[in-house]
Amino acid sequence: MQENSRWHAFENADQIAVAACQQILNAAERAIADHGMFKLVLAGGKTPEHVYQLLSQADTNWSKWVIYYGDERSLPADHPDRNSVMASQAWLSKVSIPSEQIHTMPTEIGTELAAAFYQPLVSAALPFDLVLLGMGEDGHTASLFPGHQQNEDELVHAVYNSPKPPQERITLSAAALSTSHEVIFLIAGGNKQEVVKHWQQGADLPVARILPENPIDIYILREYLQTPATSDLSPDYCCQQGYALDSANQHHDNMPG
Repeated sequence: MQENSRWHAFENADQIAVAACQQILNAAERAIADHGMFKLVLAGGKTPEHVYQLLSQADTNWSKWVIYYGDERSLPADHPDRNSVMASQAWLSKVSIPSEQIHTMPTEIGTELAAAFYQPLVSAALPFDLVLLGMGEDGHTASLFPGHQQNEDELVHAVYNSPKPPQERITLSAAALSTSHEVIFLIAGGNKQEVVKHWQQGADLPVARILPENPIDIYILREYLQTPATSDLSPDYCCQQGYALDSANQHHDNMPG
């Protein structure tokens, strides 16, 4: 199992979204109180979309939120397959975050130019307060794919050979995604039992290269966890019905509410 991580098992993706939404709002409150802003990196995908829909109904100081993206497809600015379009429709267009604090990745100008444009924005933002990530069935996260080699000195990579269409994208590097006070993985949808097993066994997957100083929170469907350590967990608290398995301490206990 990946070191320095907390695994939270849930019965369905709705429960994952509720728990993640609450952690994001708690992180925002702490960050705003501590340094006057909340710097959040968004992910694409169905489960993050549900989180964003929940956030659109939240009561928080939106003027202090600053939004970044973990990756983006090289498509026209209004293309429905872009992460920025999904996030805008589900959430950002419905709340009062100042437009200048929403930093979309301008991949419509070209992959290389977009990566060069986004690099100084990321450099100035670090450390992030919270990074939201997903995981594919091959163990990729953001647009960091197995077998790809990138310049480790870059904060933003141009990607030209994605195994999933479109082939061209830009993505934050593993180092940039790791430079965050909190990191949440949302793992639901698809057939991910096998790759989760490999991740827990220490395989060299892109998800395993996200290594922040603080423990990662992994919100995951219970069905993906086949290890004996999770077999005795049972739903016993409030709406989240989640469970924490702290790999650093090798024990499990209730998640904070």
